[in-house]
Amino acid sequence: MARGKLRIYLGAAPGVGKTYAMLSEAHRRVERGTDCVVALVEHHDRPRTQVMLHGLERIERRTVAHRGAEFTEMDLDAVLARRPKVALVDELAHTNVPGSRNGKRWQDVEELLAAGIDVVSTVNIQHLESLGDVVESITGIRQQETVPDEVVRRADQIELVDMSPQALRRRMAHGNVYQPDKVDAALSNYFRPGNLTALRELALLWVADRVDEYLNAYRSEHEVSAIWGSRERIVVGVTGGPEGATLIRRAVRLAEKGAGGEVLAVYVLRGDGLTSASPKELAVQRKLVEDLGGTFHQVVGDDIPAALLAFARGVNATQILLGVSRRKTWQYVLGPGVGATVARESGPDLDVHLITHAEAGKGRGLPVARGARLGRTRIVLGWLAGIGGPLLLTFLLTGIDVSLGLANDMLLYLTLTVAAALLGGLLPALASAVVGSFLLNWYFTPPVSRLTIADPTNILALAVFVVVAVSVASVVDLAARRTHQAARLRAEAEILSFLAGSVLRGETGLEALLERVRETFGMQSAAILEREDENALWVPAGSVGPDVPVEPEDADVDVPVGDRMALVLTGRVLPAEDRRVLAAFAAQAAVVLDRRRLREEADRAKVLAEGNRIRTALLAAVSHDLRTPIAGIKAAVTSLRSADVVWSPEDQEELLAGIENGADRLDQLIGNLLDMSRLQTGTVTPLIRDIDLDEVVPMALAGVPEAEVELDVPESLPMVLVDKGLLERVVANIVENAVKYGPPGVPVLVGASVLGDRVEVRVVDRGPGVPEEDKERIFAPFQRHGDAPRGNGVGLGLAVARGFTEAMDGTLRAEDTPGGGLTMVLSLPKAAAHGTA
Repeated sequence: MARGKLRIYLGAAPGVGKTYAMLSEAHRRVERGTDCVVALVEHHDRPRTQVMLHGLERIERRTVAHRGAEFTEMDLDAVLARRPKVALVDELAHTNVPGSRNGKRWQDVEELLAAGIDVVSTVNIQHLESLGDVVESITGIRQQETVPDEVVRRADQIELVDMSPQALRRRMAHGNVYQPDKVDAALSNYFRPGNLTALRELALLWVADRVDEYLNAYRSEHEVSAIWGSRERIVVGVTGGPEGATLIRRAVRLAEKGAGGEVLAVYVLRGDGLTSASPKELAVQRKLVEDLGGTFHQVVGDDIPAALLAFARGVNATQILLGVSRRKTWQYVLGPGVGATVARESGPDLDVHLITHAEAGKGRGLPVARGARLGRTRIVLGWLAGIGGPLLLTFLLTGIDVSLGLANDMLLYLTLTVAAALLGGLLPALASAVVGSFLLNWYFTPPVSRLTIADPTNILALAVFVVVAVSVASVVDLAARRTHQAARLRAEAEILSFLAGSVLRGETGLEALLERVRETFGMQSAAILEREDENALWVPAGSVGPDVPVEPEDADVDVPVGDRMALVLTGRVLPAEDRRVLAAFAAQAAVVLDRRRLREEADRAKVLAEGNRIRTALLAAVSHDLRTPIAGIKAAVTSLRSADVVWSPEDQEELLAGIENGADRLDQLIGNLLDMSRLQTGTVTPLIRDIDLDEVVPMALAGVPEAEVELDVPESLPMVLVDKGLLERVVANIVENAVKYGPPGVPVLVGASVLGDRVEVRVVDRGPGVPEEDKERIFAPFQRHGDAPRGNGVGLGLAVARGFTEAMDGTLRAEDTPGGGLTMVLSLPKAAAHGTA
């Protein structure tokens, strides 16, 4: 079944006419032959809205009683049974009266949509959940009825119903919104011009964001690559350099000149994960752009201009803002630079701004990424092989009398070039090719000791040597970089696989995760810091290692997780490529922390719920089960004290016996209640010692008639390690329960035997038994099985018995009796198993 479509009329403020617009839409659909019904419309006695209901089929509301009053709500079942094509449901954020199937009306709408029914609904902007705090700060009124933003965002169509503040106030003054006696108060409070203007702006901006989402989805579906300048989006290219803050602030000022402008800061990370940017400086710039209302993005690309342009076109940006290059003049021989390349390739639909700054032209140094990859030792060895190697080889070749020939000499020099590439990368290899070609020309190409070459074939040979040397050096360097990249990616994949596995396994150890981070990156300490808001102090939520920083700024590495949490590490400054994996660790740490807190809250809620349930059941027990014996005792005492009746000795004895039985029942009920209270509060402290069962079990059966119990406890049984008083209460409760449910005239069997290192006491009855699915439920507090009368107790006997048993390191379970009935199996630790026999 296809899901129904949702259309929402979003009102900028109450009274703008969203319900009227919804009803107008309904009339248009009915005229087109659409099966449309009014499931629920709140007309608030507005005459023009009531007129719009004429001619539309309406489904009667259902009446709900609550606290002595009657309310009407949408009859969801009636709408589902009617199954119209379109249903009108007003006031999407409405809270249903307690007792309804769903707590919120938007949940009713979800059921209608799931049933394939199209829904047309209404909601005001102030009822969106994310805007609650903003609306309260504007109007001074906290909206109690809200709807999650995601519910409204999922709507297939959203239409804004808007009106200028002046027009809305005139409509109210004419009595078209509220009754005349309420108009003055409304105009001077909630419906002030400033409030209405602010609410209108909120609605326009929210709908604009939604329209922007529709536009991006359309462009993606239709593969539209051209930029549509529907709103100003400014992409800021940051390098992690000191000029980044200047560029970000300049971009924000540009965006503020146009309504709805947006700033997106972008850092391009090279494909091999290597960069010379400062991670700490990038983190500072990220915080700055987010504080100014923009967003920070990180993309991967070896070609920085192409990556910037691809990102800008992907987000439908209208402008790119870059800083003037920090390179010195001589460095432009290496290429035109990022800014010039982006400006040249941007096309006519994308403006490029080059912003001057204090760092322009001061130089940025040569990239050190490749060197960082190879290490200082290998770089030194590469340069020695590239420069010193050809010189040493020349000395050796010129010192021998035998000529190897120019071809062999070139192969030897080419070998050194390859060695330089393997050790130090591309630059030492290029240097080796240049030095080698010069030495070959000077010492081994006729005429020697001159740079001229007499034989044209030697010119070709030297040229081929240089080309081959450069090509081989480039290939070797590329292979080394790809090998390094593959190794890094493999390591990252293993780490991310570990994280994914921990998520799937539901692991919730924050300290274990932080320890993994510290070991993986070889750091001194790792911690998760959090704060309640932007002005609050940072507090560690979990940490491992010494000298944990108290603020992200004090750490060598910090990875923000939203505005209120950060993963911080101390020990050394990590390269930027490691931050990708660190971000995954940080996100997982945040999830682990949230999960731990949710579990703690769930445990607290469970304890509170259990306490509430027990208190409720206790009140029920006090109100009925305790009242019954008290009423019997009072009736008997009143009868004995009556002067109007002369009681015979037999009658007096019967009344006194009734008083005694009632008192015994009260004592038993109160004893069980007190025992349950002790178990709930954890104050049961057993006094464990060696006990003979044949000493305890007969005492526990003292309150049960001998004819109703058959005892089989051999004297040869080993001693058990228990609390004598608790065991007596356990056996008494189990046996009394068995006698209660057993058939009259059939005794309950109480037997005992040894099973391994345990001693089992079995209480066997021939009663109706208990279904398998209820065998655990009967041990819950205040549970009576089947149709047991309330006068038989409050349902605590077995709960107390199991609680005391577990306090003595024993177990109590229920089994079926062969042939019918129930067997309670009490398993207790044998004294010999504890070394006390």
